[in-house]
Amino acid sequence: MASFAAQVATYPNLVPWHAGLIKPPFNPPDWVFGPVWTALYSLIAYAVWRIMRLPSSPARSRALMLFFVQLALNAAWSWMFFGANSPALGLINIVPQLAVILATIVAFYRLDRVAALCLVPLAAWVTFASLLNFEIWRLNG
Repeated sequence: MASFAAQVATYPNLVPWHAGLIKPPFNPPDWVFGPVWTALYSLIAYAVWRIMRLPSSPARSRALMLFFVQLALNAAWSWMFFGANSPALGLINIVPQLAVILATIVAFYRLDRVAALCLVPLAAWVTFASLLNFEIWRLNG
């Protein structure tokens, strides 16, 4: 559902808005994003499935709350960056989003190390996306 919500905001704004932005030299080609997000969402789904199958506990509830907050921030980023055509709004979202992803990894690690490790690629990608978002904002501000 988060993936679909993000796509609704993203695809209509790829051309002409996003295509017309000045991008840094390390910006990947557009075709890279689909496969990367498909892999990431697969890992995300597997991670949360592993946590959801655990017995109910306060630690599990906290971990799931963090997970769903980061997922909501993830979907909201597309609406802020692409939907609103605003790299600045994207930055306002992506910094706390990364913090919540890292907190989710810690919370998952306390419950299931495999689930936590499944979120590490997401943290790495969102770290890269944060730098990319910042540079697009800087170059187009």
